[in-house]
Amino acid sequence: MKVVEIKKHGGPEVLYIGSRPIPKPKKNEVLVKVKAAGVNRPDILQREGGYPPPKGESDILGLEVSGEVVELGEKTKNIKIGDKVCALVSGGGYSEYCLAPYSQCLPIPKNINFEEASTIPETFFTVWFNLFIRNKIKKDEKILIHGGSSGIGTTAIQFAKNFGLEVFITARSDTKIQDCKKIGADHGINSKKINFEEFIKKKTNNQGVDFILDIVGGNYVQKNINVLKRNGTLINIGWLTGSVVHVNLLMIMLKRLVITGSTLRIGSLEEKEKIAKDLKKNIWPLIEKKKIKPILCKTFPLNKVKDAHIYMDKGLHFGKIALTI
Repeated sequence: MKVVEIKKHGGPEVLYIGSRPIPKPKKNEVLVKVKAAGVNRPDILQREGGYPPPKGESDILGLEVSGEVVELGEKTKNIKIGDKVCALVSGGGYSEYCLAPYSQCLPIPKNINFEEASTIPETFFTVWFNLFIRNKIKKDEKILIHGGSSGIGTTAIQFAKNFGLEVFITARSDTKIQDCKKIGADHGINSKKINFEEFIKKKTNNQGVDFILDIVGGNYVQKNINVLKRNGTLINIGWLTGSVVHVNLLMIMLKRLVITGSTLRIGSLEEKEKIAKDLKKNIWPLIEKKKIKPILCKTFPLNKVKDAHIYMDKGLHFGKIALTI
């Protein structure tokens, strides 16, 4: 089967098309004939050498796929050959065939094609886990989402808005701000022009927000602490501008803040199975009612994977990027 290989860690130029045998599913896995695979920031980090796959998982890039089930492990349940699914995987997505735990496979929602479906699992699992399981966002609360135009951002905007929150976002252009508002953001902050700390304080009468979902890190961290309400929560799930920061810990104590973070890839099968069940129960009906949708920006064929990574590296996308197989 065709797969994307990495010559050595580095830029997009290290990616090339190779060949490997089609894998055999273990007892709790299925084999998916891949139609499309989502491209995500962790793929970039792994390509660069900063995010190795967990022990025992595929070293092939790709954390989410859509396609058709073509083989079953002996212990799989509630899934059959021929099912059209999207699946969260711990690696192996950039290939013609991919193994997936059966419990992390979800039926492709009505009115969603393979390309769109391939961009659902990684961000939907991540956002649901961080906003609704590890932390309990509630109706009428305020949330600030950094990187609103990213895959995580566009997913979080829609989830938060559909569950009744007031949504603030940051993005790096006026066009992306407007696109974020079209999918549910109430307030947009162009981070190239406006100090989000001052904006939030003004809009909330110095009260601040209840939650912040941050993929940026760096010098945002102290500003995040400054704009959180008392008993607020900062959720860090990315560090695009750096993970080593200088902060005033006194503010965390005085405001009784919670600072937390997570990475989904190392989570247990049981943890991911719960997320899958929650999504099917709570989010799939909203997708089928067209209240939530995966935001697919651009697709590239598998043999143009270098171009897909260049496109992501440049930050040109709004929402997600997919590879077609």
